[in-house]
Amino acid sequence: MGSELVLVTGGSGFIGSHTVVRLLTAGHRVRTTVRSPHKEQALREMVREGGADDRELEVVVADLQGDDGWVEAVAGCAYVVHVASPTLQTVPKHEDEMVVPAREGALRVLRAARDAGVRRVVLTSSFGAIGYGHPPQAAPFTEEDWTDVDAGVPIYQKSKALAERACWDFIAREGGGMELAVVNPVGVLGPVLGKDYSPSIRSIQNMLAGTIAGCPRLTFSYVDVRDVADLHVRAMTDPAAAGERFLASSGDPLSLLDIATVLRTRLGAAAAKAPTRELPNWLVRLAALRNPQLRILLPQLGRPMSASGEKARRVLGWTPRSNEDSIADTGESLVRHGLVREAQPV
Repeated sequence: MGSELVLVTGGSGFIGSHTVVRLLTAGHRVRTTVRSPHKEQALREMVREGGADDRELEVVVADLQGDDGWVEAVAGCAYVVHVASPTLQTVPKHEDEMVVPAREGALRVLRAARDAGVRRVVLTSSFGAIGYGHPPQAAPFTEEDWTDVDAGVPIYQKSKALAERACWDFIAREGGGMELAVVNPVGVLGPVLGKDYSPSIRSIQNMLAGTIAGCPRLTFSYVDVRDVADLHVRAMTDPAAAGERFLASSGDPLSLLDIATVLRTRLGAAAAKAPTRELPNWLVRLAALRNPQLRILLPQLGRPMSASGEKARRVLGWTPRSNEDSIADTGESLVRHGLVREAQPV
């Protein structure tokens, strides 16, 4: 198994780089895609930072928004772990600016993989494809749930849901026997290997930098990026994962104030600027009038978002680390890389 070649798309991203590290340390041959050759050196530095030998890593250029390079990228691969997803630097004027690239990029990878005889593709989807557009509920969301894309959900979550649906439809209609497994992470924390990391980590970065006076009343489920990478590898190799989706969620949901409290407890002086109070909802709504990032979060104020990782534990033997350890490791890595001072005022 370890000698078979695995393609990881988007290896320079936060989840992608950790997945490359996990595969290399497990003995797999790994090829990964980057959008630009200029990203290769930074990627190799991140892989070494993660404790893997980048000499066993092959890096190729392929962009999800074009066909060039994909035939070469998938050639000879037994597995594809499709982590990459198109990103936008600004809020799009129309949802198709995000929905279409996400859907068509995933289908482009699936077609190339099928034509190359790839055995299984593992798709990185998101909790965004599961838990949005629903009335408030006390029970955790599971893999049986799907985001209601007609319920006015944010564009990112809508793009994830539509892209994942399109992939399942492709496999059913024209997959040619190729298998698909899907990983749906919740908010992703964990040690940064470089300057590419998840939006959830920016919250911790801002807490450590003291750029937020208090925490909005937001509660989400979280998972460590190292455990997300591990779940991708399990979903790639375990026969029981074929045709299944797996929520990557570590434990009980945490509020932003819970996270700030863990930082203060575990990091001591390094987290002295972390907030100690929650902000009233009216104040957050007022601030959101001039802050688009806050505006996106308004529908979730006072609505805990809980997701169950029980299926991955039961079916694949997945054992994620505690949220507390993940939060502490996240904060320590931001301090170590000098990224706290790069936090942006909220």
